[in-house]
Amino acid sequence: MTRTPDTDHPRGLDLDRLRRHLDEQRPGLVTGPLRAELVQGGRSNLTYRVTDGTGTWVVRRPPLGHVLATAHDMGREHRVISALAPTAVPVPGTVLLCEDAEVVGAPFYVMEFVPGTPYRTEDQLTALGPERTRAVALTLVDTLVDLHAVEPGAVGLADFGRPEGFLDRQLRRWGKQLDASRSRELAGMDELHAALDRALPASPAPAVVHGDYRLDNVLFDADDRLTAVLDWEMSTLGDPLTDLGLLVMYGEQHDIPGFPVPTASGAPGHPDAAEVVERYARRSGRDVSDVDWYTAFAYFKLAVILEGIHYRWTLGQTLGAGFDRIGAVVPLFIDRGLRTVRRRPRAARRTAVTRAPHAPHAPHAPHQED
Repeated sequence: MTRTPDTDHPRGLDLDRLRRHLDEQRPGLVTGPLRAELVQGGRSNLTYRVTDGTGTWVVRRPPLGHVLATAHDMGREHRVISALAPTAVPVPGTVLLCEDAEVVGAPFYVMEFVPGTPYRTEDQLTALGPERTRAVALTLVDTLVDLHAVEPGAVGLADFGRPEGFLDRQLRRWGKQLDASRSRELAGMDELHAALDRALPASPAPAVVHGDYRLDNVLFDADDRLTAVLDWEMSTLGDPLTDLGLLVMYGEQHDIPGFPVPTASGAPGHPDAAEVVERYARRSGRDVSDVDWYTAFAYFKLAVILEGIHYRWTLGQTLGAGFDRIGAVVPLFIDRGLRTVRRRPRAARRTAVTRAPHAPHAPHAPHQED
């Protein structure tokens, strides 16, 4: 885990104001001066490790210069993590939520610090050896099955999204998000969007969806136990196979040198995409025959996300290293998305499903289901 060196005045987090707020809301929690480090690795919401020398916490806030407040909704993250606490899905304990932007300059929430390792590179997994690497990767799949087995109503998340018409709205909203970040020509992007729209699959029963489920968004301890699932900023209630498609897509990126979104799937012992899909299907009991569509959708969605980050980088609104490389890989995602959606069986590509009525675009984040 890489952190920035400025611990007394980290950009984007006023420690004096944070301390005052914590003292007001959680008296006695903090016992000394606060120091903080920006945790590198995330490309959207900002994550800080904060300590008073005795206790350690994690603070999450939106990125600097974000345009759509609902695209980085701290309340949603805090709500889903709190709701999942009593389930089989390991999540950090929550400390408090502050939706008043005047306190530190943006809404934020505080959660407990969970020790563990986020595996970001092939070298990290290679050092474990093939057997442990395989165990780690399959545990990731099994935890996704556990997440999708949670009954939303039983944990207070029945209204966390609108599953009906979920994929149709997702495509339209990610298209709108793309339009909001367009600053250059992206060959094939509109073609990919249209190809996905022509062949929407029928969704299975809805589930709590993470939205960015991958190996470096979870933590493992020294005994290869998964200790926490992190980064819930894109979570909602919807089609669980979108998480599976995303996991498959990330597993195909180990051949891109300098790929800005970490992947370790090329390490010896890591199961290939077919085994990941089979494991998920066997343990969940879900039909995964349309996995290529969901994988192509994952390519489209990540291309939109990376293009938005590239756009913020051009405006000088990003923190950390590596953002200068992101713009160059967006065309690769578009190309791979097109190739993936084209390899779907011809009969599947002709399948039509009932669409939700097209309503006027509203200024909401593409991942939220209002």
